[in-house]
Amino acid sequence: MNPPVKPPLPVLRHASALDARGTAVLRELVEVYVQTGEPVGSRTLSRRLPLNLSPASIRNVMADLEEAGLLYAPHTSAGRLPTERGLRLFVDGLLEFGDLSGEERDQIAARCAAHGKSLQETLGEAGQMLSGLAGAAGMVVAPKADAPVRHIEFVPLGPGRALVVLVSEDGRVENRVIEVPPGLPPSALVQAGNYLNARLTGRTLDEARENVSGEIAANRTALDALTHQVIEAGLATWSGGGGGSLILRGQGKLLENLENLARVQEIQALFDRLEAQETTLRLLELAQRGEGVQIFIGAESGLFSSAGLSVVVAPLRNGAEKIVGAVGVIGPTRINYGRVIPVVDYTARVIGRLLG
Repeated sequence: MNPPVKPPLPVLRHASALDARGTAVLRELVEVYVQTGEPVGSRTLSRRLPLNLSPASIRNVMADLEEAGLLYAPHTSAGRLPTERGLRLFVDGLLEFGDLSGEERDQIAARCAAHGKSLQETLGEAGQMLSGLAGAAGMVVAPKADAPVRHIEFVPLGPGRALVVLVSEDGRVENRVIEVPPGLPPSALVQAGNYLNARLTGRTLDEARENVSGEIAANRTALDALTHQVIEAGLATWSGGGGGSLILRGQGKLLENLENLARVQEIQALFDRLEAQETTLRLLELAQRGEGVQIFIGAESGLFSSAGLSVVVAPLRNGAEKIVGAVGVIGPTRINYGRVIPVVDYTARVIGRLLG
């Protein structure tokens, strides 16, 4: 694989227009930050930049970049870090990345091969591979299941929550977390599962949902009110358009090297959000915003309440070029975008061919 060639230095005209020196300093600083995660000082940049600039000159440029809102000082040291605004400029105009080698493509294709595995297992393997390559959490929004249902089951998770397990005739397994009334007896979950299995088995969800909903609406069942709520909540997790389940791998990588308890709590809150079906649909919306890989830094994705995380996501297209899912990673804003973007892009193409 040939090393990536740096593109010509453009003059960026966002915010205060950056000249060639400002552009070069910003790009080099972000590249060092992605590698180290540490504040970058003028002396480090002076050794790396091809420009004949002294550390004092670089400090002046960094001060201008800070005034433009592209850099900030995390503490009183001389080092600087890029802001989300600075990272966005870097990703949009300065990011360098090369194509994958033939060997790397073969490895990705082999990891995503479906030989002897169910589609769910294959997608899980793809998520694990993305996690390993990106050093972040790998995610796959699996295509919505259209196969007939073999079995559905409700498993209690604790007060007010239950897990819905759906097994399709093609062997696909989907898990969803739903809210249930507090104090719900386990017998209500069993009764809900028995009721749905008698009506769903052998039918697709779309075929069976209308019939079940009609029975409940017409009060043609002997079910109590609590069991009705469980059934409606279970069916609602698969209602409407969009993809199927969200497969996550490598979530623990998001908890590595966190600076304080608040950040740990923030990541744990993200995990809770990722269990919700609305987040799966949100990820699909993000993937549909453009033709290829989409990058969302910090709060841009709408998935995070504060800064510090990025989403790189690409759509999954079937043989008819319809978007049926998505693949990508969630990681710190200092993930190696130049490495992650081509990996996510090629993985989406491989899985798309499999779906086609």
